[in-house]
Amino acid sequence: MKSTSTRTPVLCLSLLALAACSSKTQGPPQMPPPTVGVVEAQSQNVPLTKDLVGRLSAYRSADVRARVSGVLLKRVYTEGTDVKQGQLLFQIDPATYKAALANAEASLASAQASYTNAHVIANRDRQLVPQGYISHQQVDTDEANERSAQAAVRQAQANVQTARVNLGYTDVTSPIDGRAGEQQVTEGAIVGNSTTDAGANATLLTTVDQLDPLYVNFTLSAADLDTLRHAQAKGNVQLAAQDKTTVQITLPSGAKYDQPGTLNFSDTSVNPTTGAINLRAVVPNADRRLLPGMYVTLTANMGALNKVFLIPQAGIQRDPGGAYALVVGKDGNVAQKRVTADTMLGHDWIVSNGLDSGDQVIVSGVQGVKPGAPAKATPWKPDQAPAGQGPAAAGHQ
Repeated sequence: MKSTSTRTPVLCLSLLALAACSSKTQGPPQMPPPTVGVVEAQSQNVPLTKDLVGRLSAYRSADVRARVSGVLLKRVYTEGTDVKQGQLLFQIDPATYKAALANAEASLASAQASYTNAHVIANRDRQLVPQGYISHQQVDTDEANERSAQAAVRQAQANVQTARVNLGYTDVTSPIDGRAGEQQVTEGAIVGNSTTDAGANATLLTTVDQLDPLYVNFTLSAADLDTLRHAQAKGNVQLAAQDKTTVQITLPSGAKYDQPGTLNFSDTSVNPTTGAINLRAVVPNADRRLLPGMYVTLTANMGALNKVFLIPQAGIQRDPGGAYALVVGKDGNVAQKRVTADTMLGHDWIVSNGLDSGDQVIVSGVQGVKPGAPAKATPWKPDQAPAGQGPAAAGHQ
């Protein structure tokens, strides 16, 4: 009985030691890899757009000036309304010019009478020369008087035409179709210029602007254009022809203008002051929603980017080293890839470098993974709540 009681404690100690060793060998239970939402990177061609700032200007703008001197009698049009080419806008006192026209017409009648008399005398003397009644010298004098009288008639006719034109200028009409602006001179004022009535110093009465269509003027830096042409030479960019380049305007209120514009002018030289190239597009404006002088933002569609990737915004992270994406490799582990993502299309980043077709880019669940660790990839859905955005994700290297 004594030996049996001695063996029992020894057996218990052995069992306890065996259980302790077994516990150390198994360790704590392993956690499954985190589940992340991924999108598969697929190369594609996307529109090449650039956001710029532009200013609207009238398609045509004409100064309406007084072309003759006189007292401004009245304004015929309503300020700020549309007018037609040739429509009467102002009237200048025509009395002086009517008198000048009458005087010129009287001078013409006198010159014509003188010419008729000289012509009769010359014809009569030419018939008397063969009979010896008139000398050749007298005929020569008669014919000279006839030619002088004929020239005087032509001069008088020109004076009549000038007087008639000046009288017509007293009715100031619109040179183009457009919207007439504010009256610059009030009725009763003396307008015109005594020396150069139709010159640059003539009195400005108003301005007529053609508002449909309008121009939108903007610039593109020479450096950006050089980059685009270099990328085109490498085949990464396909620039559109000038008449195929469109612009989409955003109004100062933030609303999108519903009519696209078309580029119709690109300067041939760089502005030495700004280092940019002047560009201009034509924009329809049938409802007169746009006005000259407005500053607008515009998106220029300049062609296409070839073989790029569209990655949802949450799939691109940034740190002091630049932009990067986390991808799930074929071995099931997470890897970091540095990418070039400078522009967006809608809610997606355009990635032009750094990814390969077929990469599983992590969009949601970024915060719970790190490079080198395993992750379980599942397809990401647009309505899936993205996780891991912000500074916490940016710390993964």
